[in-house]
Amino acid sequence: MTSAPTIDIYAQADILVAAYARAGYARVSPAILQPAEPFLDLSGEDMRRHMYLVTDAAGHEFCLRPDLTIPVARDYLASAASRAAGFCYLGPVFRDRGGTSGEFLQAGIESFGRADTAAADAEALALGLEATTHYGLAEPDIIVGDVALFGALIEALELAPAWKRRLRKDFNRQATLAHDLAGSTLAARTGRGEYEGVLAALANANPKAAHALVTDLLSIAGISTVGGRTIGEIADRFVEQAELGASNALPKHARALIERFLAIAGTPDDAAAALRVLAADAGIALGPTLDLFESRTGFLAARGVDVGRIRFATAFGRGVDYYTGFVFELHDPRRRVAGQLVAGGRYDGLLTRLGSPRPVPAVGLAVWIERLAALGLIGVTP
Repeated sequence: MTSAPTIDIYAQADILVAAYARAGYARVSPAILQPAEPFLDLSGEDMRRHMYLVTDAAGHEFCLRPDLTIPVARDYLASAASRAAGFCYLGPVFRDRGGTSGEFLQAGIESFGRADTAAADAEALALGLEATTHYGLAEPDIIVGDVALFGALIEALELAPAWKRRLRKDFNRQATLAHDLAGSTLAARTGRGEYEGVLAALANANPKAAHALVTDLLSIAGISTVGGRTIGEIADRFVEQAELGASNALPKHARALIERFLAIAGTPDDAAAALRVLAADAGIALGPTLDLFESRTGFLAARGVDVGRIRFATAFGRGVDYYTGFVFELHDPRRRVAGQLVAGGRYDGLLTRLGSPRPVPAVGLAVWIERLAALGLIGVTP
């Protein structure tokens, strides 16, 4: 690990986070050492591959926090809070990045429990834009997507349940999604012939019971991960193959419609119009999800965001498994630094998966402080 960032970087970032606190987000500082299981189960494969893991004397696995969303969410749940609340933070996160330092500074906000989804999404993006403005970058590239639109499309199609689950999971792994659509079959990725007996035994079982059985067998064998995949994900593969049986082909019309959907891009208004045409042509309803998309655009415009500068793409996802709706990234138009400057989105299912007894709507963002500082734009108008 390298030494912590200089006080000047912290001081400039602290001014930004203080502004978030004045906007109503309570400042918090979650523990650096976190239980590893939530990150292994809920984050994307890319994050899992880069985590710093340690096991204590009792065999419990911990990690240096690779992001702050899950720690803030866990602390919110531990506080037994039942009301809407917003939090902001500033501190280091840790990911193995090869030859560079694995420690870097991150600021951000997390908002829990707000029922006004479209307005909360718009506020998150607006606060992200405040971060780039704070560092002198007034007009970053704005890239936006919506995981929920893809989910609504898949739900509207007449597909086997296993295909629906696979495609929803695939969305945050674009290479995998392209592979499945190109192959139009699920069997090739599981090596069905090797495990025909196991799959036949699971074919008529209750899906939850079958999943629990496979998970238990892998645990007994001492297997925790294979190729970066958790035992839960491996169990999912077995169960979906057992459900499919011989009917494992993706219908051609469904594949064509998905590919047409994934090709839609442009301004939010242009994309909404194209999505309504697609839905009408296919005789499917995207309904409330598309209405929410258009409402969000209205709230963004009301906040002074130039929606004509937003680059929306139906295929855009962030590679993190817990996102469920609106996602966005802000980039330097001149690409002077690699990677996003600010990124975030909606993750309505996360708190339930962390143990909440009730669904909790949630949206947030993270600011890559050192990338913004590296632009050397503080106080300069491009």
